[in-house]
Amino acid sequence: MKAALYQGVENIEIAELPDYKCADDAIILKNIYSSICGTDVAVYKHGLGLGHRITVGGEFGHETVCKVSAVGKNVKDIKVGDRVYPYPILVTGDRKRAGTIGGFSEYIYCPNPVWEESVYHVDDSISDKAAALIEPFTVGCRAARRGLPQLGEKAVVFGAGTIGIAAAISLKYFGCKQVVICDYSDFRLNICKQLGFDVYNNKADTELQGLKEILGTNVGVNGEAVDCEIWIDAAGADSVLTAYEKLGKYNSRMVLVAVGTSKREVDILGLTFGQKSITGSGGYSPEDVADVLEIMKSGKWDIDKMITDEYSLENLSEAIERAADVDNALNVIIRFD
Repeated sequence: MKAALYQGVENIEIAELPDYKCADDAIILKNIYSSICGTDVAVYKHGLGLGHRITVGGEFGHETVCKVSAVGKNVKDIKVGDRVYPYPILVTGDRKRAGTIGGFSEYIYCPNPVWEESVYHVDDSISDKAAALIEPFTVGCRAARRGLPQLGEKAVVFGAGTIGIAAAISLKYFGCKQVVICDYSDFRLNICKQLGFDVYNNKADTELQGLKEILGTNVGVNGEAVDCEIWIDAAGADSVLTAYEKLGKYNSRMVLVAVGTSKREVDILGLTFGQKSITGSGGYSPEDVADVLEIMKSGKWDIDKMITDEYSLENLSEAIERAADVDNALNVIIRFD
């Protein structure tokens, strides 16, 4: 089988590996489409230690949708041709490989599969391309859930990448009446607008005056504040936390989902007297998968619009470079023929 192997900074080898042999208690999955994660871009551009446990010489990729291509004789209820989402934490039998399941290989080996645990059925109403985004959508859904959204609340999401948009869609799904997406990329914000969101380019507005005009104002510990209950940082810029400390209203909540390695100072006194909270959100759980599948089945959001580019496996390096171009691309997927 063909497989992309990470060989270091800006170095990917498309190798020919031995085909899997299906054991009696296993299944083999053939990738249909795989999506490029921001952590894939970071490791490709800058090296190890910036994302999942990718190793030099190893397979990588973890955002994918597959068809079952082989089934062991002891496996029940799963058949060849079933379209599935492989749950990264469990699909390979090795939790350490959650970020390197072989999304950029032709096939994934799944020992001891269990329906709705290691593999999930993908409804026919969900397109192949949208299904390739199930994994990042579960990350965004988890971040939205961690914000404890209540019916009728307002929210702002910083970062118009796949996870940020997924968080925004999930917030609407959970009952928020208004969600604004902020980013520096007009290209990406235009796609968010097509999906039905209010958008704001905050690149030149550190005081977020434009955001106040969209969401209105309220009162916070520092005076005038943005009138929204939930802030989600899917961008990872230090300025987002700074803005929340200054402009978050009383009793608001902030969720950090962007992967960052820097340590930051936090105004504990401001959080205390402002009755505010900052919460981290990483990964996903089965309840997030269930909600994302319902979101995609609902058809309320044209998720295919988020996919701007499609490449073959042989052109993976070019595809990752394209995914890094935030002013001209959003989600980039790999097609397996």
